[in-house]
Amino acid sequence: MVKAITSLQNPLIKNILLLQEKPRERKNQNLFIIEGYREIRLSLLSGFTITTLLYCPELILKETVNELINIGTPFEHIICPLEVFNRLAYRKNTGGYIALARQKELSFKELHLSASPLILVLESVEKPGNLGAVLRTADAAGLDAVIICDPQTDIYNPNAIRSSIGCIFTVPVVISTSLDTLNWLRSSKIRTFGTALTAEKFYHETDLCQPCALIMGSEATGLSDIWLSGADDLIKIPMRGKIDSMNVSASAAVVVFEAMRQRNFR
Repeated sequence: MVKAITSLQNPLIKNILLLQEKPRERKNQNLFIIEGYREIRLSLLSGFTITTLLYCPELILKETVNELINIGTPFEHIICPLEVFNRLAYRKNTGGYIALARQKELSFKELHLSASPLILVLESVEKPGNLGAVLRTADAAGLDAVIICDPQTDIYNPNAIRSSIGCIFTVPVVISTSLDTLNWLRSSKIRTFGTALTAEKFYHETDLCQPCALIMGSEATGLSDIWLSGADDLIKIPMRGKIDSMNVSASAAVVVFEAMRQRNFR
């Protein structure tokens, strides 16, 4: 028998709202919220564990419920009336679905790298929207992994998941420190290219066909000294305007797709 929730005072509803708003609660409970049919489906196909699925009959296509239920391990599914669902929905056009899922931590050892890996490293990323946009680029390019060093935002922030349109589930993501990441890349014989205004080389004049990691710093402070002194090489994007920096997600897309062009998009 399918359960139903009718009140905003239900403990589950209160907990969903708490998980949406509080990074500490997401960490303590090892849970996060996913909205939208596409995002939930991608999470299930990528091996994430859904604990609870809420859906609003007025907003969904009936056949999609069974499609989700039949992917992965069994989970609780609950009917949610429109007035309650609208209070829960973090964004519009969620397709009538909200899920609770368990967080997943990936280690360096669990990465499956290609013969000539291309990896993107983000240091101290602050804005969840930028993180999500970078993950969309990583998915589009088919990167081997994204490594997030010393993050200033929670990767399971609802805004990060929303802006990634589910790519947070399709791209292998490792959370680490800059120093541990640099040591792992060195031991894996992956050349590191830090992006910096002080660089003498332009990104398009650099051989990006070899196994390499592209290192992006925060918009506010750029790369830390660990990368400025520890990277194998520094590269930059030509800037012809009045400003000296671009949005980190735009910069990542520019450099990543130059690497893909050099690799004949393979």
